[in-house]
Amino acid sequence: MRGIVARLSGFFPRGVFDACWQFLLFFLAYNAYQVVRGITDGGREVAFANAERVIDVERSLGSYFEAPFQKALIDHASVLVDFANFMYLNSHFVITTGFLAWLYLFRNDNFYFVRNMFMVAMALALVGYAAFPTAPPRLFPGEGFTDTIAAFTGVAQDDKTTSLLVNQYAAVPSMHIAFSLMIAVPAATLSRHVLARTLWSAYPLLVFFVIVATGNHFWLDAAAGAAVACLAALAARALARLRPALWSWPDATREATI
Repeated sequence: MRGIVARLSGFFPRGVFDACWQFLLFFLAYNAYQVVRGITDGGREVAFANAERVIDVERSLGSYFEAPFQKALIDHASVLVDFANFMYLNSHFVITTGFLAWLYLFRNDNFYFVRNMFMVAMALALVGYAAFPTAPPRLFPGEGFTDTIAAFTGVAQDDKTTSLLVNQYAAVPSMHIAFSLMIAVPAATLSRHVLARTLWSAYPLLVFFVIVATGNHFWLDAAAGAAVACLAALAARALARLRPALWSWPDATREATI
């Protein structure tokens, strides 16, 4: 047993026990986030009223484009809609988890700052869900929106059989955008290749396209998600003062291999 632990410890930058602790921390934080996210369901009437407020604000700004944009894609570029559906169902978890695993294993000094950002961001998101429960655009067919995910999979996104605790009124903030920014900025910073930096820099824009094309968020939801990411970065910077040797973001003195 000790030999196995020793061999595994050699694979992980800070040993197997630290790796297990980081996995457990994310596992508990994410599942607590999902549970509380479901519990904070603010009710249908309030959520729809808040969504209508979002629509009214966007209309007043002359920036309410989501419904005609989605319809144009469905009518003339259905392959892009299928791509957006696939990305929505897979990228949020797979790319985020893959990057965090890479960061922990190969740029461990930078991992803990990003980890703290995620912890803070998920806590801030729960405050947003509780304070401003908001229905997503896809629940407004009268406005011209289509639930493309349901059409793509044949299963309603909010089907209670697919998740025991689902809050279908958690559109604000968009954590797809928050997560995409919290991995794209560090990844672009650590990348040495121009192509890698370009792709990572474009990733949040791709996610924005995906959440709008699938009818899951308004652009104001995305803006709120970006604000959460920025606040989480500021909080992680403040937390780094408590343990600067471990929690701070090191200067980019080494080139990455992304």
